[in-house]
Amino acid sequence: MDSHHFLETALVFLVATVIAVPLTKRFKLGSVLGYLLAGIIIGPQELGLVSDTSGVATISEFGVVLMLFVIGLELSPQRLWVMRRQVFGTGLLQVLATSLVIGAACYWLLGLTDKAAVIVGGSLALSSTAFGLQILAERKEAGTPYGRQAFAILLFQDLAAIPLIAAVPLLASASGKHGFDLTAVLRTVGAIIAVMVGGRYLLRPVFRFVAKADTVEVSTATALLVVMGTAWLMEQVGMSATLGAFLAGVLLADSEYRHELESHLEPFKGLLLGLFFISVGMSMDVTLLLRQPLTVVLLVAGLLLVKGALLWPLGRVVGRLDPRDALRLAVLLACGGEFAFVVLKLAREQNLITGEQHGLQVLAITLSMALTPLLVALCGRVLGAKPKKAREFDTIVADSPRVIIAGYGRMGQIVARVLRAHGISFVALDHSVEQIDLVQRFGTQNNIFYGDPARPELLRAAQADQADVFVLAVDDPEASLRTARLVRRMYPDLKIIARARNRQHVWRLMDLGVEMPVRETLYSSLKMTRQTLEALGMSAELAADRVERFRRHDAELLKRQYLVYDDDARIKQTTREALADLDQLFQADAEPEPKSERKRPTGVTPGDQDVTR
Repeated sequence: MDSHHFLETALVFLVATVIAVPLTKRFKLGSVLGYLLAGIIIGPQELGLVSDTSGVATISEFGVVLMLFVIGLELSPQRLWVMRRQVFGTGLLQVLATSLVIGAACYWLLGLTDKAAVIVGGSLALSSTAFGLQILAERKEAGTPYGRQAFAILLFQDLAAIPLIAAVPLLASASGKHGFDLTAVLRTVGAIIAVMVGGRYLLRPVFRFVAKADTVEVSTATALLVVMGTAWLMEQVGMSATLGAFLAGVLLADSEYRHELESHLEPFKGLLLGLFFISVGMSMDVTLLLRQPLTVVLLVAGLLLVKGALLWPLGRVVGRLDPRDALRLAVLLACGGEFAFVVLKLAREQNLITGEQHGLQVLAITLSMALTPLLVALCGRVLGAKPKKAREFDTIVADSPRVIIAGYGRMGQIVARVLRAHGISFVALDHSVEQIDLVQRFGTQNNIFYGDPARPELLRAAQADQADVFVLAVDDPEASLRTARLVRRMYPDLKIIARARNRQHVWRLMDLGVEMPVRETLYSSLKMTRQTLEALGMSAELAADRVERFRRHDAELLKRQYLVYDDDARIKQTTREALADLDQLFQADAEPEPKSERKRPTGVTPGDQDVTR
């Protein structure tokens, strides 16, 4: 390939990727489908912009090698042990059951040989990790029970792809005229043992030596050397290069260099993996959809239905999901996956399947991946949001508390801890079921109750009429104002200490008669400012003086702006005037005030100059 042709081909790839991938991601179809569509469009069957498909495929296969290496890096034994029940329970059963059913169907219904049926069944049992994780992230469902179960199954499928890839050349050699080649098997096992043993004793010292050079380029080159070296070794014994890359990744999964290696290889992996999917799209025979539309539709429908029908009971029985979550799991993982492209490509090269069989299966997998986001969205719309079981407010048992705390989050808990240490009785109320459950799991606080502090009956049950102070620590400004309004109306003599989000929140609380609103970021911001000044060389006393002068100055500004806070023009004018005044104040006297003067009270607790805070 001459330089001119190479640049032209690279330009075509980049233009196709830049157009196709953002479009598919915009419609939430995933980047993998974008690469496949780009390959179809520029391939020889459509526009014919790239003709050297074999050369592109050779280069792009290195993307798969890097992907397998990174997957090996992520499979640390500790991680697998924590998720062992989901990974080796539901995941193992899903792969075995789906491989068996699809393999049997291919053998009896489609007329594939027994070895081809094994490979096809195993490859179609794998789902798309890229699609699955992306959809879970977009729908914010990765932390749900079915999301965690889906992640565990995908993790086992990534593991299962490795022996499946390794089995392709073994089955191909067994299908030859000499039958099963025991020498090839022994040679493969010996190479794996050599990589495992040699890597354990050689790789870490090598990386330790390279790390002392403290050069990013050398570290990246070393990582590529390890990947390519193990891949080359496995190829020499007649195995897939991807198996060697995976083994190298597993060997370094617990290494202290794991994250550095992953960061070095990620750009190469992303680009070359995208190139691999483009090459798959270029090799797809789209005309099969026109020549055999019924066959393609039946293959896609059969794949989705068979995998979905097997996933649902596994999710219910083994995964212990409810019927709705089990259905979501089945719809999410029913499609084919990117590893199937790798396995089927190897099977085609080893003549285990014909070109037409390869084309039909690749087309079916691609269409199933394209349908998955649509099916997930449809399933979500039909099932709707999972109904939350309403919880009744707790029955409050209080013995004349002196303090009522509304909101038991970060600020409310600190107030409660100090009150408890001083033996001051209090009752804390919070409207978050999760927060109450979390607190009760980590202690036996019997004066923390679930309930909405803006409910009159709840305040009466908490004996707010006998309390001295009402601490309003709710983080939502609107909920805070509703509660303050109710407390001021029902208990006008109860002193309110309120948390405020920003200046506007302070002013609205002051409208309700709350005298000293405390903004949540005030004191931490002032302390950071003081430490910054000291880090710049200012003395501790002078830094404290500057921060305190700012605090008092801003307190006066806050009170002046309260009188006009509904007039944006006046707010902007007073802010500009305050900035000029502050400059003059700091320039007028370079000496710190006496400590007693700095501690002089200033009324309303202020904040910084930012009118949005």
